[in-house]
Amino acid sequence: MGTSNGQPQLRLHGGVDMPALGFGVYQTPPEQTADAVATAIADGYRLIDTAAAYMNEREVGEAIAASGVDRDDLFVTTKLWVSDYGYDTALAACEASLRKLGLDQIDLYLLHQPVPSDLDLHVATWRAAEQLLADGKVRAVGVSNHTPPQLRRLIERTEVVPAVNQVEVHPYFVQRQLREVHEELGVVTQAWSPLGGVKRYWGPDDPDETQDPLQHPTILGLADTYGKTPAQVMLRWHIDHGFCAIPKSTRPERIAENIDIFDFALNADEVAAIDALDTGERGGPDPEVDHPEWFDVKIPD
Repeated sequence: MGTSNGQPQLRLHGGVDMPALGFGVYQTPPEQTADAVATAIADGYRLIDTAAAYMNEREVGEAIAASGVDRDDLFVTTKLWVSDYGYDTALAACEASLRKLGLDQIDLYLLHQPVPSDLDLHVATWRAAEQLLADGKVRAVGVSNHTPPQLRRLIERTEVVPAVNQVEVHPYFVQRQLREVHEELGVVTQAWSPLGGVKRYWGPDDPDETQDPLQHPTILGLADTYGKTPAQVMLRWHIDHGFCAIPKSTRPERIAENIDIFDFALNADEVAAIDALDTGERGGPDPEVDHPEWFDVKIPD
């Protein structure tokens, strides 16, 4: 793990360096996205994570163009939605994302979801990602929400090993088995919902039953020890594990807070104490189950 501007960098396949902390815009309304991304870049974030299905790529691009930061100093990730899976459609969808973002090249291009029942479609789509990599349209390719068997099946039938798997990871769902496979395959673990937000906004209807790692005594105790917020402790846990974390917020004070984590580190016992909070319960959709309704979501030009 290297550093740039005081922030850790993770080395991906092909020698591409990716910041270990990024800024996500999932569920950020388009009308709020440009301001949020502009604030994040001004605060020092250099990895911006969006997706075609978030419907805010254009606004991300506007903020990048207006930022005044050199393009080579930014790392931009976007994702291909399942309704555009297939070789030719994937190539066209990437061109559409490039156009919306106002970029000549995407730093990391991810297949947003697996397709459990259609390996041929999955493979054809990944071959398109390989072509985009060969053509220089993208600098690195990866996947999101893939399980160990899905990763292995894809790798067995293709040439390029995914550089990244972006998955649900937080102290209540630490994904030990998946991370071990990532280490074996040389795949970087990237955490969406790194603060466990998925346990709140997709949690039980009864707020008393909702699990929130931000309120756990272990997290609160470490926050008190280091004079940090619970969110900062949790994000530091990701960094100390060697993950990439992509928290999201539209609140300027939270955006600034989330990147202020590079002046302390957790020790091995503290990391292990947070690991022990694992419930083994996923908050997001089961990636081993087909979601045919996802194919009904069409990405506008």
